Amino acid sequence: MDLFGNSTDWAKKLEPILTKYKGRKHPLDHHNLYQLLVVVVLSAQDSDAHINKIATTLFEAYPNMESLAVSNFDALIPYISNVRNFGNKAKWLLEIAQIVKKDKNIPLTMEDLVALKGIGRKSSNVIMREAKVPAEGIIADLHVIRVAPRIGIITETKDGIKAEKQLMQVLPNEIWGEIGMAISFLGREICRPQPKCTECPINSICKYYKEHYQ
Repeated sequence: MDLFGNSTDWAKKLEPILTKYKGRKHPLDHHNLYQLLVVVVLSAQDSDAHINKIATTLFEAYPNMESLAVSNFDALIPYISNVRNFGNKAKWLLEIAQIVKKDKNIPLTMEDLVALKGIGRKSSNVIMREAKVPAEGIIADLHVIRVAPRIGIITETKDGIKAEKQLMQVLPNEIWGEIGMAISFLGREICRPQPKCTECPINSICKYYKEHYQ
């Protein structure tokens, strides 16, 4: 049981944000699965906006997995040198490219994605959502970790894996693919560190709103 009822209740309560954000493209700019994988790896501990700024030049130099697979550390570094933890990320991307070799070989299961360097469950969930394959988890990024406890879906945690596990226990499987990103978009636009509660489409079911406005 969750704080307000069973999983069916939560699916109904969260319907307004599922409707509002369903299918909206992830803020990391990408035009294919290869580009998405690369920017997802680069965005760890960095901002989506910052990665989007360097993406165009990077993908002009490396348009596909094959071009990345035949590159090397020294050649790649200039394109990502202002990205946080760029040294490790360069190694991870080169290793991924050498394993995957071609865009068509990019895996789309949780098990195969997390086996790649630099890709954890959060990244895998993002890639699978954008590729429109059946969800095996729920996106739990920094926004979700902040917002889900506020709403009252899960208890507070700073650990994305723990947050995802709680969400998976509470929410029905049929909304896994979209609900993480819906909560994330809500956190980016409305439920910010200083939330705009009166603008929120689900404030009537929100624990934080009830505590502060009722």
